[in-house]
Amino acid sequence: MGKYGYRIRTRNGMLVENLQVIANDRAAAENKIRQIYRNCEIIDCQEIAPAVKGENIDLENMISLIGKQEEDSGKR
Repeated sequence: MGKYGYRIRTRNGMLVENLQVIANDRAAAENKIRQIYRNCEIIDCQEIAPAVKGENIDLENMISLIGKQEEDSGKR
């Protein structure tokens, strides 16, 4: 089972971001979305990696994560 994050546009034109679905594969996840949001347009899909158990979040990890987010936002 995987977790997929979607960004879709409904048939009414509303943008739905960060819609997460758990399914066996991407096709099954898209089928679930299309059952709930009929005639929607799938704009983006990302497979969400599962959190690694036992990975401790410490101050250094948080600082590197914040720095990485700032670099990513500077690219836009």
